[in-house]
Amino acid sequence: MSKKLVLGVSGNLTRPSKTRSFVDHIAGQVAKNIGASSTTFDIEDLGPSFARARRIGDLDPSVRNIVELMADATVLVVGSPTYKGSYTGLFKHFFDLLDPSSLKGKPVILAATGGGERHSLIVEHQLRPLFGFFEALTVPTAIYASDKDFANGILVSEVIRARAQQAVAEACRVVGGQKNVSLAA
Repeated sequence: MSKKLVLGVSGNLTRPSKTRSFVDHIAGQVAKNIGASSTTFDIEDLGPSFARARRIGDLDPSVRNIVELMADATVLVVGSPTYKGSYTGLFKHFFDLLDPSSLKGKPVILAATGGGERHSLIVEHQLRPLFGFFEALTVPTAIYASDKDFANGILVSEVIRARAQQAVAEACRVVGGQKNVSLAA
């Protein structure tokens, strides 16, 4: 791979989305600190072939391109809104299509959003085991933000910003990025 890429993956089903905005912001900060480009996609971008796909070959070429971007990405920033204590079903379906070795050793920042604090363990009880199965290298700090942490779809909580900054710094250290990381608005 000649150019570094930070890829954001949002498990959201609608737009606009706090989750996508959150993931995109974190991915942009990682990219800025390691001299990479960043892009984010969400379930909405996967199109009509996605829901009925049983394997990668069933996907439209544009969706297979997203899978290739994941394999080539320097860092992944993965997030999902929380539904009944877990990630979205279509988010899981996307990862079900991947080869089990496709994310081995890949640095991943885990993030989730939800309506309240009672869902905050999604990152540790749902997302971390999923990426453990793939043998991905999840950074130690995961980030959960609830509705109260946003205003008009923008992250406003300084506590969550600081936690995100910590996760960005960890990912940057893994891939040899800058040590003094800023998560500016």
